[in-house]
Amino acid sequence: MPDTRTRRTGPLARFKVLDLTRARAGPTAARQLADWGADVIKIEDAGTVEILGGGRHGSDFQNLQRNRRSITLNLKTEEGRAVLHKLVKVSDVVVENYRPDVKKRLGLDYETLRAINKRIVLGSISGFGQSGPYANRPGYDQIAQGMSGLMSVTGIPGQGPVRAGIAVADSSAGIYLSFGILAALLERETSGEGQWVHTSLLQALLALCDFQAARWTMDRKVAPQAGNDHPTGIPTGVFVTSDGHINIATSPGAIWERFCTIMGREDWKTDPRFATPADRSKNRVEMNAQINAITKGKTSQHWVDALNKGGVPCGHIYSMDQVFADEQVIHNRMEVAVQHPRLGEIHLVNQPIGMSRTALDTHHGAPEAGEHTDEILAELGYDQAAIADLRARKAV
Repeated sequence: MPDTRTRRTGPLARFKVLDLTRARAGPTAARQLADWGADVIKIEDAGTVEILGGGRHGSDFQNLQRNRRSITLNLKTEEGRAVLHKLVKVSDVVVENYRPDVKKRLGLDYETLRAINKRIVLGSISGFGQSGPYANRPGYDQIAQGMSGLMSVTGIPGQGPVRAGIAVADSSAGIYLSFGILAALLERETSGEGQWVHTSLLQALLALCDFQAARWTMDRKVAPQAGNDHPTGIPTGVFVTSDGHINIATSPGAIWERFCTIMGREDWKTDPRFATPADRSKNRVEMNAQINAITKGKTSQHWVDALNKGGVPCGHIYSMDQVFADEQVIHNRMEVAVQHPRLGEIHLVNQPIGMSRTALDTHHGAPEAGEHTDEILAELGYDQAAIADLRARKAV
């Protein structure tokens, strides 16, 4: 009987995806497709152990590798590659994050796959690009954070480069690639052909730098570290309260004027040090000091309530346990319970997208290695004797 945990629903249920990715960036792309219902088959080497977040049953692996089926294949054998090619014939997408030279050696390059199935969409993530002087370098999140410029604008001024607290290069590359794959699938409806879609950690994170990068491309200005202050919108940043810290965000015009009123400082509106955005930027340190002198007199909750009621954006600065206790986060269902055959009920991080008519259904955690090997081989037409022969030949 097919595993009912792998029964697909959702807007992408008609697509079959082969997931040959490792680490984080590639699996992030495959997860986006799996969460929206695609039949994602994780192709694993039985001798390979992925160590993420405490191993296969750890939180990181379960959250990242969820909603897939798993087959073990030995791609070093002719028989294993033959199974892969049969899968390619009946699939819509292949996702991989091998270095370009390794991809060619394994026969996972686009030309080889297209010869098997001209409708296949190949999605690839590399460290730096599929061509160019760094194409064959290994790519890691922190390396991309440094080379994209992100670390130069993160942290307290004078502190030196600081990395972000999450794998932002991996995650952004995976999300960008999934968007590209979906665009290629839409284009295929017109052309009838697949294509090669690729991005890299470096490209994705540079794109994510957005306005900080554009300050250089258009204005030839090098953005400095600004710490917890917004680089251009002032005052926007972290402020001390009687029981912790809060974020406050103002902008020129009405919000700035409302902020002055709520803080009991109507004089700021005409103070030559603070009257205009340029004045506040020039006198940022003094501006922040005067705000802190007021905010530290009352609790974080007081300021969150008072400022938001008055139309000035303000929010708590949470630890992760506090995040998931927040009433809005609970309302948004960002923590979702799923069933795992060994672990029982586990709680994962939900998708942040809501759709009015098509419901998202996060079905299950990550599969065991090779959990669905026989099921998938049977779908390809292998009988039990043929499956046993593949095992004897160490192809699966």
